[in-house]
Amino acid sequence: MHLGEVELYNPDVYVSGVPHEAFRLLRKEEPVHFQKEPKGRGYWCITKYEDIVNISKNPKTFSSYHGTNIEEYSSEDMDAVRMLMVNMDPPQHNKFRKLASVAFTPRVVNKLEPRIRELTTKILDHVAEKKDVDIVAGMAGELPLQVICELGGVPHEERHLIFDWSNRLIGFDDPEFQTNFDDGKMAAAEVWGYANQLAEGRKGKTGDDFVTILVNAEVDGTRLTEMEFDAFFLMLMVAGNETTRNLISGGILALLENPAEHARLVKDPSLIPSAVEEMLRWVTPVMYFRRTTTTDVEIRGTKIKQGEKVVMYYPSANRDEDVFADPFKFDVGRSPNEHLAFGTGQHFCLGASLARLEIRIMFEELLRRLPQFELTGKARRLRSNFINGYKEIPVRFAPGKV
Repeated sequence: MHLGEVELYNPDVYVSGVPHEAFRLLRKEEPVHFQKEPKGRGYWCITKYEDIVNISKNPKTFSSYHGTNIEEYSSEDMDAVRMLMVNMDPPQHNKFRKLASVAFTPRVVNKLEPRIRELTTKILDHVAEKKDVDIVAGMAGELPLQVICELGGVPHEERHLIFDWSNRLIGFDDPEFQTNFDDGKMAAAEVWGYANQLAEGRKGKTGDDFVTILVNAEVDGTRLTEMEFDAFFLMLMVAGNETTRNLISGGILALLENPAEHARLVKDPSLIPSAVEEMLRWVTPVMYFRRTTTTDVEIRGTKIKQGEKVVMYYPSANRDEDVFADPFKFDVGRSPNEHLAFGTGQHFCLGASLARLEIRIMFEELLRRLPQFELTGKARRLRSNFINGYKEIPVRFAPGKV
């Protein structure tokens, strides 16, 4: 492969896997690389760990205000996009993050462990009974979906509404989930309508679910507008289940593809916390976020003009040879492991502690009860340059030793 063949914008490239060969080439030969787009103005690809950290910690120069996807929106659509916290800059971002963090404090998250273990046990009871399972929908997707729905006060029997909306919103490059941009807008509108129904019954009431918290909360003495509340709900529900679903799916696949590490983990469960971190590094569910320069800037001697798009590729950072020893080896005991799967700086993932807890409990219970598993068909990947995800992974489970 040479630089002229790099097509990081193209969702088709990702159907067969994350383009690590392209990332390795860019890290070595052109870590600040201009990527042309057939239907856009092009953008700068940032592939080195150190540069991504520096950009993430400098929101004044590298802004989220113009959107964090590669694609650019119309001015009408940007009004709605800017309601999402991921597209905010300080000081607005600080205010809204402080509000949202109420639902994800260590105290709140730690109290969830017994309930998450109970939900995991029920899911694995079903898996053990069936033995042949699509782990994406039947296992990896169920736990974060059930947890985030309980946190939001969404009735259990309506959780698959959230699952469907998440697929349609995140799968914007996959025709199986979304046929055009308007379909994604329709899914967002359906989420907002549903959020408003939930909110109506909880105004003026007390409760510890985040719908009740948000609908009665204030930012600088002002209540959230309906649109601000809707955007919060959408972000928390989608981000709260989609990324963890793909991490658990990708983590199981990593064990299947690395049987020695699988056996090592079954033999020594004390390695599960470090294995979780290695799965996060290895899978990296969110592949990029974009920033827009607010002034002329220079990165590694490359001049970037004000108003240009800068895209941070986290899978590349998490394989950076300058940071990780033997980065293409899946090592469940890897330490240190300062990966960027949750980002860093201003927009570090709000739900990181919750995600870690869900993943740890899932693998503790899975490897204790059903340590033996095998692929029974082809893993089908999501067509996306944004989410490193799977649509289906057929697996057969069995109790006993690996």
